[in-house]
Amino acid sequence: MNTTELQKVKQRYNIVGNCDGLNRALDVALQVAPTDLSVLIIGESGVGKEIIPRIIHDNSPRRREKYFAINCGSIPEGTIDSELFGHEKGSFTGAIGESEGYFGVANKGTIFLDEVGELPLATQARLLRVLETGEYIRVGGQKIMKTDVRIVAATNVNMRKAISEGRFREDLYYRLNTIPIQMPPLRDRGEDIVLLFRLFAMQMAEKYHLPKITLTDEARAIMLKYKWPGNVRQLKNITEQMSVLSENRVIDGAAIHKFIPEDAESTQLATIQTGGSHSFESEREMLYKILYELRTNVGDLRREMNSLRKQIDSTRGQSVSQTDGDLPRIISGQVATISSGQRQAPTVQDAVAEEISEPESLNLEDLGRQMVEKALERNGGNRKKAAKELGISDRTLYRRIKQYGLDK
Repeated sequence: MNTTELQKVKQRYNIVGNCDGLNRALDVALQVAPTDLSVLIIGESGVGKEIIPRIIHDNSPRRREKYFAINCGSIPEGTIDSELFGHEKGSFTGAIGESEGYFGVANKGTIFLDEVGELPLATQARLLRVLETGEYIRVGGQKIMKTDVRIVAATNVNMRKAISEGRFREDLYYRLNTIPIQMPPLRDRGEDIVLLFRLFAMQMAEKYHLPKITLTDEARAIMLKYKWPGNVRQLKNITEQMSVLSENRVIDGAAIHKFIPEDAESTQLATIQTGGSHSFESEREMLYKILYELRTNVGDLRREMNSLRKQIDSTRGQSVSQTDGDLPRIISGQVATISSGQRQAPTVQDAVAEEISEPESLNLEDLGRQMVEKALERNGGNRKKAAKELGISDRTLYRRIKQYGLDK
C-alpha cells in the first residue's frame, strides 16, 4: 500500500502514528478485508486493537451488514453461551423467551471477539464448530442453526502458554490465527508518543475550552523513555490529568514527574521469583508453589529425624557394654542421667517425643479462599483491582467469589 492510501485510512479512523509496526498492521488489515479469512489481533492491553476489526469490516463486502464488538472477558461464564449462541424459551431460569444470540443476529455481518483468550473451554468448542461448519445449537435447543459470520478476534494473552496449560484449545487457536496481526506496544513506537500526546492535549483543550498544554525538551525525553505499561490508554489518561490539573501550561521535567512515576516499572504487578525469572498468571500456580515448598520442608524434617534415630541406635549399642557409672540417655533432645542400677537401654520411643508426618492432604479450597479474601480486603472490595493483583481475569475472580461464598 502506498503512503497516500495509508494516510487516508489514518485520517478516516483518527489514527495517529508513523511507526513501521503500526503501518504494517494497517496494511495487513486492508489486504485481508476483502476476504472471509479469520483474523487474530495480538497485542498488549491498551494498544488500540479494537480499531483493526472496524477497518476490516468497513472495507469488506460485509460493510453494509451488522458489526458487533463483544468483550468475552466481561460476560460471566454461566451466561456467555446464551449471549453468543442464543437460547430457547425456558432453557434456564429467567429465559422467558427465545434469543437468537450474537451469531444469529449478526448473520452476514462481522463479530469482533475481544479477549478471546478468556473464553471457557466449553464455549471454545462451540466457537470452533461455527468456524468450521457455520453451525451451532442454541442453549436448551436441539435444532441446528446456520450462520454466515466473519470472525475477528483479539487477545492480550500469551496463547502458546495458555495452550500448554490447557486453558485454550490448540485447534481453535489455529482456526482463529489464519491471518495474525501484531499491534506494537506504545514503548516501541518512538515519536508516536509525542504525536499522540499533542492529539490528546488538543482534544482536551477544545472540549473544555482550556489552554493547550505543551512539553519542554526535558519532559519530552522523559515521556519517550517511560515504558508505558498501559500503552495508549495510559498516555491518554495522563494527558487528560495534566490538562486539567496543571496550572502551568508548559510541562517541564519536574511537573511531569507528578504524573509519571520515575521508576518506569512501578506500575506493573510484582512477580514472584523462584531462583530465576518467572511470573505466575494464575492462583493455581501460586498454590502449587506453596504446597511444593511445604512438602520440601517436611521432607527435610523427616531426614533430620532419621539421622537422629541413627544417633540414638548408636548410643544404645554403646550402652550395652557399660557396667558402671551413669548412663546417658536422650529424651526429646535433652540429656538425663540414670544410675548404674537402672541398666535399661534407651528406645527410639524415648528419643522421639513426637514424629512429624507429612499431611495426607492439604485443603486447596481453604488456601484459595484466603488468597481471594485478602486480595479483596487489600483493595477495599474492588474486584477489578483484586483480580489484577491475583493475576486472573475479572470473570475468574467472580467465579471464585461465588464458589467460596464470599458474595453473601
